[in-house]
Amino acid sequence: MIGRREFITLLGGAAAAWPMAARAQQPGRLRRIGVLTPLPADHPDAKARHAVFLESLRQLGWSEGHNVRIEARWSAGDPTITRKNAGELVSLAPDVILAVGTMGAGVILEATRSVPVVLVIVPDPVGSGFVGSLAEPGGNATGFMMFEYDLSAKWLELLKQIAPTVTRAAVLRDATVTAGIGVFAVIQSVARSVGIDVRPINLLRDPVEIENSVAAFARAPNGGLIMTPSALSGLHRDLIISLAARYKLPATYHERSYAAAGGLVSYGPNFLDQYRLAAGYIDRILKGEKPADLPVQAPTKYELVINLKSAKALGLTVPDTLLARADEVIE
Repeated sequence: MIGRREFITLLGGAAAAWPMAARAQQPGRLRRIGVLTPLPADHPDAKARHAVFLESLRQLGWSEGHNVRIEARWSAGDPTITRKNAGELVSLAPDVILAVGTMGAGVILEATRSVPVVLVIVPDPVGSGFVGSLAEPGGNATGFMMFEYDLSAKWLELLKQIAPTVTRAAVLRDATVTAGIGVFAVIQSVARSVGIDVRPINLLRDPVEIENSVAAFARAPNGGLIMTPSALSGLHRDLIISLAARYKLPATYHERSYAAAGGLVSYGPNFLDQYRLAAGYIDRILKGEKPADLPVQAPTKYELVINLKSAKALGLTVPDTLLARADEVIE
């Protein structure tokens, strides 16, 4: 028979144990994911990529408002706004941050070396100092590089194939980032063998200055354009496509959305895939893995997209050999 003292002791022990059991039965805490994007929130590419990212997370069991909260910041290509947004995200103490592009990655990693960071659409994470190596990132960042620099030569070769009369090419780039310098160096190294003289046009935030630079280049004949990746190229995508059409300049681009929006031809990785893969890395980090142990991955497939309507407007006949290689032909 249990005495009064023993009964009270047992009751007290049960009462102490109950809160622990109740806590154990409660769902896990709401995790927080930061997202830093250099494009405006209403940019069609940014909206499509963000939607794919959210859907990929959902398929992995992470649902907005249920077990995860997404803190997204959009910067419209402005370095000052990007830096401010990075500081805001880090101050929220998120579990992980998705950083888009070289600009986004750079400011986030200036703001924190402790919060896990997953990078996407970053051309040169090693050269930019974001990770120690692709195989062993070694710090708080990992992710998915945009492409390997050798790809840059393909844009010049592709321009010559689709427009054989081109002997001059303006390379539109952001010279303030590592990729803008590295990509132009690769293009320049093969220019003589292709028979094209190349010169850079440094992208600026002012659309009028971009238009003036392209118009000045177009005054001489047999010109073409090569659009290289950066936050500024994404921001001014439609302007550059329209300038290429206005001045009858054959142009190559680095991503499908440019060809879909009216650009002549694109060759590069599928950026939507990078967002899907990034969701997978974030899932693994939220479950306990460390960025330092997750290798940075390069694309395994590049897509060739040709816009026949734009080719016709430029008076170009796309070679059958090129059409046969295309992953997509837009008519």
